[in-house]
Amino acid sequence: MSPPKENPATPAHDPATHPALQVFAPGLFHGRTALVTGGGRGIGRAIALAFARLGANVVIAARTVEPLEQTAADIAALGSTCLAVPTNVREVEQVERLVQRALERFGAIDFLINNAGGQFPARPLDISDRGWRAVIDLNLNGTWNMLSRVGRHMLERRFGAAVNIVHIYSFDRGAPAFAHSGAARAGVVNLTRTLAYYWARHGVTVNALAPGTVSTRGLREEEFSRAEVSDYETLAVRDIPAHRLADPEEVAAAVLFLCSPAARYINGAVLVVDGALSLDNWTPMWDPEQF
Repeated sequence: MSPPKENPATPAHDPATHPALQVFAPGLFHGRTALVTGGGRGIGRAIALAFARLGANVVIAARTVEPLEQTAADIAALGSTCLAVPTNVREVEQVERLVQRALERFGAIDFLINNAGGQFPARPLDISDRGWRAVIDLNLNGTWNMLSRVGRHMLERRFGAAVNIVHIYSFDRGAPAFAHSGAARAGVVNLTRTLAYYWARHGVTVNALAPGTVSTRGLREEEFSRAEVSDYETLAVRDIPAHRLADPEEVAAAVLFLCSPAARYINGAVLVVDGALSLDNWTPMWDPEQF
């Protein structure tokens, strides 16, 4: 038997028929509710649509209204139910309103995907105090705001799964282009393991997922475009052992797995989805001789 053809990462691929999502049983999450922060675009959008295609009710939250509404419309077009709530996860009042609206609409939150986050590439000493605090507040405090509110609900029900999206710059090798985000996400990894220890006995799993370089519009517009290296994307792809970027649907598939019955005994883990990039060279975005 010949091996299956690998699906190349191209803008033209069809998310609805992506091979990574075809392994899940139809209706797997029927009657369940998933809350996805940062659900308007990129990885969050792919995760929300993937849950919807498998029968889940979906709650999406993001700061920017237009992409949030577009994703909600696309979910509705699939015949699924979606609640879109503009939310800044850094603001506790907005988080509490989001959770309240989700519970009023669907009665329960079964899965929490903490995907809201962001960073900008910069040399460490080019990060202002304001920029540092903004990134830490969004990625670390925002994740805690969601976990502390939704987690209490899950513990009371004695069921739930939380997946915290971090990145491969959260670990031992540091985060050369993202000192602020690397520090924040490393805190999220530690928080993930701490909560898993406490919550496992109450039927709630808390895991982290660390994608590598994912083919999204945001990656190209907000990160690759700032590199001083010419044609940085070509160099970055060369340094990924898989020799391609990940599709957002591949990250979504890993999230679905961590929320599925197959992963109920996986807790406090970090799943790395990076095409083996963490084992290879990291192309510098700037000349490291300049600090």
